[in-house]
Amino acid sequence: MSSEYKEIEKEAYDVATEVCEKAKLTKGQILVVGCSSSEVCGKRIGTDSKPEVAAAVFNGIYKAVNERGVYLAAQCCEHLNRALIIEKEAVPGAEYVNVVPQPKAGGSFATAAYKTFKHPVALEEIRADAGIDIGDTLVGMHLKKVAVPLRPEHKHVGEAHVLAARVRPKFIGGVRAVYDEEML
Repeated sequence: MSSEYKEIEKEAYDVATEVCEKAKLTKGQILVVGCSSSEVCGKRIGTDSKPEVAAAVFNGIYKAVNERGVYLAAQCCEHLNRALIIEKEAVPGAEYVNVVPQPKAGGSFATAAYKTFKHPVALEEIRADAGIDIGDTLVGMHLKKVAVPLRPEHKHVGEAHVLAARVRPKFIGGVRAVYDEEML
Protein backbone atom coordinates (compact mmCIF):
# COMPACT_ATOMS: atom_id res chain seq x y z
CA MET A 1 0.00 0.00 0.00
CA SER A 2 1.38 3.40 -0.97
CA SER A 3 2.09 6.05 1.64
CA GLU A 4 -0.79 8.14 0.20
CA TYR A 5 -3.28 5.32 0.85
CA LYS A 6 -1.82 4.68 4.30
CA GLU A 7 -2.39 8.35 5.16
CA ILE A 8 -5.98 8.18 3.90
CA GLU A 9 -6.55 5.01 5.95
CA LYS A 10 -5.15 6.72 9.06
CA GLU A 11 -7.31 9.81 8.52
CA ALA A 12 -10.41 7.61 8.16
CA TYR A 13 -9.46 5.64 11.28
CA ASP A 14 -8.95 8.86 13.25
CA VAL A 15 -12.32 10.29 12.15
CA ALA A 16 -14.18 7.05 12.94
CA THR A 17 -12.46 6.71 16.31
CA GLU A 18 -13.32 10.28 17.23
CA VAL A 19 -16.96 9.94 16.15
CA CYS A 20 -17.39 6.63 17.99
CA GLU A 21 -16.02 8.24 21.15
CA LYS A 22 -18.01 11.48 20.89
CA ALA A 23 -21.20 9.59 20.02
CA LYS A 24 -20.52 7.15 22.88
CA LEU A 25 -21.19 4.20 20.61
CA THR A 26 -21.29 0.82 22.32
CA LYS A 27 -21.11 -2.78 21.18
CA GLY A 28 -23.89 -3.67 18.77
CA GLN A 29 -24.76 -0.13 17.74
CA ILE A 30 -24.60 0.99 14.10
CA LEU A 31 -22.47 3.67 12.46
CA VAL A 32 -23.58 4.62 8.94
CA VAL A 33 -20.91 5.98 6.61
CA GLY A 34 -21.19 7.50 3.18
CA CYS A 35 -17.99 8.12 1.27
CA SER A 36 -17.17 9.57 -2.11
CA SER A 37 -13.76 8.34 -3.22
CA SER A 38 -13.92 11.03 -5.93
CA GLU A 39 -14.17 13.72 -3.25
CA VAL A 40 -11.36 12.11 -1.23
CA CYS A 41 -9.21 12.58 -4.35
CA GLY A 42 -10.27 16.21 -4.77
CA LYS A 43 -12.75 15.60 -7.60
CA ARG A 44 -16.49 16.24 -7.73
CA ILE A 45 -18.67 13.48 -6.23
CA GLY A 46 -19.44 10.72 -8.72
CA THR A 47 -16.87 11.73 -11.32
CA ASP A 48 -13.74 9.71 -10.55
CA SER A 49 -14.47 6.63 -8.43
CA LYS A 50 -11.29 4.99 -7.12
CA PRO A 51 -11.71 1.51 -5.59
CA GLU A 52 -8.24 1.57 -3.99
CA VAL A 53 -8.92 4.92 -2.29
CA ALA A 54 -12.32 3.70 -1.07
CA ALA A 55 -10.68 0.52 0.25
CA ALA A 56 -8.20 2.61 2.26
CA VAL A 57 -11.04 4.68 3.76
CA PHE A 58 -13.07 1.55 4.44
CA ASN A 59 -10.14 -0.24 6.09
CA GLY A 60 -9.50 2.65 8.47
CA ILE A 61 -13.15 2.94 9.49
CA TYR A 62 -13.65 -0.81 9.71
CA LYS A 63 -10.69 -1.13 12.05
CA ALA A 64 -12.08 1.59 14.33
CA VAL A 65 -15.58 0.10 14.55
CA ASN A 66 -14.29 -3.45 15.04
CA GLU A 67 -12.24 -2.29 18.04
CA ARG A 68 -15.53 -1.26 19.68
CA GLY A 69 -17.85 -4.00 18.44
CA VAL A 70 -19.85 -1.42 16.47
CA TYR A 71 -21.43 -2.38 13.14
CA LEU A 72 -20.66 -0.42 10.00
CA ALA A 73 -23.41 0.32 7.47
CA ALA A 74 -21.88 1.48 4.18
CA GLN A 75 -24.15 3.77 2.18
CA CYS A 76 -24.32 3.18 -1.56
CA CYS A 77 -24.49 6.06 -4.02
CA GLU A 78 -27.70 7.44 -5.49
CA HIS A 79 -27.60 4.95 -8.40
CA LEU A 80 -28.72 2.36 -5.84
CA ASN A 81 -31.00 4.86 -4.06
CA ARG A 82 -28.51 5.13 -1.21
CA ALA A 83 -29.12 1.55 -0.12
CA LEU A 84 -26.84 0.20 2.60
CA ILE A 85 -24.44 -2.71 2.91
CA ILE A 86 -24.14 -4.21 6.39
CA GLU A 87 -23.30 -7.48 8.13
CA LYS A 88 -26.34 -9.74 8.24
CA GLU A 89 -25.93 -10.38 11.99
CA ALA A 90 -26.37 -6.65 12.70
CA VAL A 91 -29.92 -6.61 11.33
CA PRO A 92 -31.72 -9.85 12.22
CA GLY A 93 -35.17 -9.97 10.70
CA ALA A 94 -34.54 -7.06 8.35
CA GLU A 95 -35.97 -7.06 4.85
CA TYR A 96 -33.04 -7.39 2.45
CA VAL A 97 -32.86 -6.26 -1.14
CA ASN A 98 -30.95 -8.01 -3.90
CA VAL A 99 -28.09 -5.90 -5.20
CA VAL A 100 -24.33 -6.17 -5.33
CA PRO A 101 -22.67 -2.73 -5.40
CA GLN A 102 -20.09 -1.91 -8.05
CA PRO A 103 -17.80 1.14 -8.27
CA LYS A 104 -20.07 2.90 -10.79
CA ALA A 105 -23.38 1.59 -9.41
CA GLY A 106 -23.30 1.70 -5.65
CA GLY A 107 -19.91 3.27 -5.23
CA SER A 108 -16.42 2.09 -4.41
CA PHE A 109 -16.89 2.42 -0.64
CA ALA A 110 -19.97 0.17 -0.55
CA THR A 111 -18.20 -2.22 -2.94
CA ALA A 112 -15.28 -2.48 -0.48
CA ALA A 113 -17.75 -3.22 2.33
CA TYR A 114 -19.52 -5.90 0.31
CA LYS A 115 -16.22 -7.59 -0.52
CA THR A 116 -14.96 -7.44 3.08
CA PHE A 117 -17.97 -8.32 5.24
CA LYS A 118 -18.41 -12.00 6.12
CA HIS A 119 -22.14 -12.08 5.29
CA PRO A 120 -23.05 -8.80 3.57
CA VAL A 121 -26.66 -7.88 2.97
CA ALA A 122 -28.23 -4.85 1.33
CA LEU A 123 -31.01 -2.82 2.93
CA GLU A 124 -33.05 0.06 1.56
CA GLU A 125 -32.98 1.87 4.89
CA ILE A 126 -31.72 1.73 8.43
CA ARG A 127 -31.90 3.83 11.58
CA ALA A 128 -28.29 4.13 12.72
CA ASP A 129 -26.93 5.51 15.99
CA ALA A 130 -24.34 7.81 14.41
CA GLY A 131 -23.11 8.77 10.98
CA ILE A 132 -20.09 10.00 9.08
CA ASP A 133 -20.43 11.77 5.77
CA ILE A 134 -17.17 11.85 3.79
CA GLY A 135 -17.52 14.04 0.72
CA ASP A 136 -21.08 15.37 1.12
CA THR A 137 -22.89 12.07 0.50
CA LEU A 138 -25.97 12.83 2.65
CA VAL A 139 -26.23 10.05 5.25
CA GLY A 140 -28.79 11.86 7.43
CA MET A 141 -31.71 9.88 6.02
CA HIS A 142 -30.29 6.77 7.71
CA LEU A 143 -30.04 8.16 11.25
CA LYS A 144 -32.50 7.69 14.08
CA LYS A 145 -34.41 10.72 15.27
CA VAL A 146 -33.05 13.06 16.72
CA ALA A 147 -29.73 13.71 14.93
CA VAL A 148 -27.27 15.97 16.75
CA PRO A 149 -24.32 17.41 14.79
CA LEU A 150 -20.85 16.47 15.98
CA ARG A 151 -17.92 18.76 15.33
CA PRO A 152 -15.03 16.40 14.62
CA GLU A 153 -11.52 17.80 14.95
CA HIS A 154 -10.63 15.70 11.91
CA LYS A 155 -12.47 17.64 9.21
CA HIS A 156 -11.10 15.92 6.11
CA VAL A 157 -10.25 12.52 4.71
CA GLY A 158 -7.96 13.22 1.83
CA GLU A 159 -9.56 16.24 0.15
CA ALA A 160 -13.11 15.30 1.20
CA HIS A 161 -15.05 17.35 3.72
CA VAL A 162 -16.25 15.36 6.77
CA LEU A 163 -19.52 15.85 8.64
CA ALA A 164 -20.72 13.69 11.51
CA ALA A 165 -23.73 13.25 13.75
CA ARG A 166 -24.93 11.22 16.68
CA VAL A 167 -28.48 10.63 17.80
CA ARG A 168 -30.33 11.11 21.06
CA PRO A 169 -33.81 10.13 22.22
CA LYS A 170 -36.60 12.64 21.62
CA PHE A 171 -37.45 14.96 24.49
CA ILE A 172 -41.07 14.61 25.57
CA GLY A 173 -43.12 15.97 28.43
CA GLY A 174 -42.88 19.74 28.24
CA VAL A 175 -41.74 22.22 30.91
CA ARG A 176 -42.26 19.89 33.91
CA ALA A 177 -40.25 17.04 32.45
CA VAL A 178 -36.91 15.98 33.89
CA TYR A 179 -34.37 14.41 31.54
CA ASP A 180 -31.63 11.84 32.02
CA GLU A 181 -28.35 13.74 31.54
CA GLU A 182 -26.61 10.56 30.33
CA MET A 183 -28.92 10.43 27.31
CA LEU A 184 -28.28 13.99 26.15
